Amino acid sequence: AVCSMGNSTSRLYSVLAKTLSSGAVSQHQDCLEQLDSAQLDPIDPKELLEECQIVLQKRPPRFQRNFVNLKKNTASNHRPIRVMQWNILAQALGEGKDNFVQCPMEALKWEERKCLILEEILAYKPDILCLQEVDHYFDTFEPLLSRLGYQCTFFPKPWSPCLDVEHNNGPDGCAMFFLKERFELVSSANIRLTAMKLKTNQVAIAQTLKCHETGRLFCIAVTHLKARTGWERFRSAQGCDLLQNLKSITQGAKIPLIVCGDFNAEPTEEVYREFSNSSLNLNSAYKLLSPDGQSEPPYTTWKIRPSGECRHTLDYIWYSQHALNVTSALGLLTEEQIGPNRLPSFNYPSDHLSLVCDFSFNQDPDRLL
Repeated sequence: AVCSMGNSTSRLYSVLAKTLSSGAVSQHQDCLEQLDSAQLDPIDPKELLEECQIVLQKRPPRFQRNFVNLKKNTASNHRPIRVMQWNILAQALGEGKDNFVQCPMEALKWEERKCLILEEILAYKPDILCLQEVDHYFDTFEPLLSRLGYQCTFFPKPWSPCLDVEHNNGPDGCAMFFLKERFELVSSANIRLTAMKLKTNQVAIAQTLKCHETGRLFCIAVTHLKARTGWERFRSAQGCDLLQNLKSITQGAKIPLIVCGDFNAEPTEEVYREFSNSSLNLNSAYKLLSPDGQSEPPYTTWKIRPSGECRHTLDYIWYSQHALNVTSALGLLTEEQIGPNRLPSFNYPSDHLSLVCDFSFNQDPDRLL
């Protein structure tokens, strides 16, 4: 089901261009899960990026975004850990359910859109990648990213809305990828979130990693909470459940924590306040881009649906502010860059912007809350 990839660009392109049908995915999912990526040839990321750019040569160039240096005076003695958070937009939802009235269907073609997604990932070179709405894990992201040196984990939603779309590619879910050369997996938990003691359709992955360079442990989590207006209390309950799980995993904040997610919640919502006021002592990294360090960005998603324009801040990277420093963060796209038709577009593959932060450990590992 998956071709070996060597140094030949033609072989690279053949795998990049291949998209399995939903039948093929369900048929081969078991063997794909059991594939030993160590037996497959590694990919040169520069070659893969070049192949993506060949596929995208008729599209406008990708947007330029700059990192904002947030480093404090305290010097770090280790390489920063780059974390990328991104709701990449499930292919089945983009084509079949989301009704982006200003986005041409041609811009949503998977053969090209997946190259835009890969181009974004390859451009920022995250050490840890947290994704939501992944419905091409087994035929695209796991085969490619495992050969770029990432360890890959996927947890699908129990009742994914993608399954309602004709010619879907299976359920969407959360996915996490970390570079094996930088980290060792200590423990991993797939969490099905509950609300009012009932199991819900939303999930999270939480992994405790050991940094090879420093020997320090930290926990990284990815989640995607319930969408839509009217579900605020439900999201709040899901957030409480996730926090309880993370308190247990981090031994009550003894292990530093980073939480990436599409919370589907503006900063005015209760679930945001729960994370802000948690005993885990979390801060939202992108607040640091504001002049006073106290305000979230004006938007992380911007789209036009039949009901009108939707411009919201829903995506966050939370971190243990007692144990971690944010040394830099990737600036967001301006309204001028996004353009009047908003997202997604021929320039950008998702309706959500990627968030990227560089973290360093606090120099006093024994510092308490």
